[in-house]
Amino acid sequence: MTQESSKPTRGQLERLLSQRLQALYRDQLGHQPGKVTCQIFDEKVALVIEDSITPPEQLLADRGQSDLAQKVRSELDEAIKPGLKALIEEVLSVCVLDLLSDATLETGRTGIIAVLEVTPEVRNPEAVPKIKK
Repeated sequence: MTQESSKPTRGQLERLLSQRLQALYRDQLGHQPGKVTCQIFDEKVALVIEDSITPPEQLLADRGQSDLAQKVRSELDEAIKPGLKALIEEVLSVCVLDLLSDATLETGRTGIIAVLEVTPEVRNPEAVPKIKK
């Protein structure tokens, strides 16, 4: 087996990151989110988590406490951020320089953007969309 063929493909990394992110949410927040979409773009990774809002947050929002529910979501995002950063670094084998996230109570989606130090090494680098510089 050559060095190149031992590297994962872009799709394999994206799938693994999606699966591990679901597990992180389940383990840390006690909530199984829905579908997780992951896309690697050059030195960035975009993640969209469906059904990411926990039952307590949803209960608060349903009872007209949207501001409190949003504050709870913001605090949960901050609490989970170190684990999320470590997870991305472990799966992609690159340093995360910045991690941005936001959630929308109305749709139940969370969006995360990780800014990476370098593009992750993959077996099929032509499959990673590049940003024109």
